[in-house]
Amino acid sequence: MTAVPAGLIAIIGSTGTGKSDLSLDLAERLIERGQLVEIVNADAMQLYRGMDIGTAKLSRSERRGIPHHLLDVLDVTDEATVSNYQRDARTAINEIVARGAVPILVGGSGLYVSAVVFDFQFPGTDPVLRARLEAELLARGAGLMYTRLQAVDSQAALRIGPSNGRRLVRALEIVELTGAPHVAALPAEPVYWQPSVLLGLRTPREQLTPRLDARVQQMWRSGIVDEARALLSVGIERGVTASRAIGYAQALGQVHGTLSQDDAIEATQQLTRRYARRQVSWFKRYAHTHWMESDSSNRVDDALAHVDRGSAPSSPSPATACAGSGVHPAAAP
Repeated sequence: MTAVPAGLIAIIGSTGTGKSDLSLDLAERLIERGQLVEIVNADAMQLYRGMDIGTAKLSRSERRGIPHHLLDVLDVTDEATVSNYQRDARTAINEIVARGAVPILVGGSGLYVSAVVFDFQFPGTDPVLRARLEAELLARGAGLMYTRLQAVDSQAALRIGPSNGRRLVRALEIVELTGAPHVAALPAEPVYWQPSVLLGLRTPREQLTPRLDARVQQMWRSGIVDEARALLSVGIERGVTASRAIGYAQALGQVHGTLSQDDAIEATQQLTRRYARRQVSWFKRYAHTHWMESDSSNRVDDALAHVDRGSAPSSPSPATACAGSGVHPAAAP
């Protein structure tokens, strides 16, 4: 058996860059060399059962017989939280390593990836306080909660923006629980949870944009509206997280008649492009990432060679880890 460096392999990048394909190709190459390999999902919306078309979730037959973890583990009525994800992903990774296999973390949800890759402890939660803040959000609206957060944690308010009520509530909860802005709870510099090999995929924007637009069109041809209609019967609109997923919120609007199909598709395309830009900005902060062009014909060889060279140091420089951002990779509440 050919040895690979101990630790974690993480494949990162924006949506539409081929992370899942690379994870499978790399896994197969490692298996050919005698390694056991298992893959851990780091896409927040792929945690949900029944949300397949809009998340580009690999079917069982597409997984090439390679074990996958943290797919289809939540009902659409469940709230996805990054702290729970961190716990579950790290448990899965530790169990994979204990079996003598190589864990590959793959996904584009930046905060979820950061929560696993970097050694970050999330502040606790208080159910009574959370319920009070959520009641205030319902009664007063996100705009007033945003104004309130600006007064006590302007950096968090800037990151979150005035419309994301769930994250505004969480930021206010942290301030009330800790008596300090959320950023004050972050480590002075990002430290890796364990030695990690970071592989990044990128695509020039002029190539990625039409690819994403076509992908959204394909979602509608593949039946996302029917999928959204089926999810109504299991309570997706009672869910805090799932009902707001890009593509599903718009498909639900089409089901309810508040959006035409053309408008639903156009809105999803715009939101997907915006999300991809945020992903690019998020992941470019990661120091020691080996970046590859997504369309490169030798990207698998390139990735394998980088894996063979070894992992990132356990304590990256803060100047390089967050270059130009002023924000720790795990800073968003």
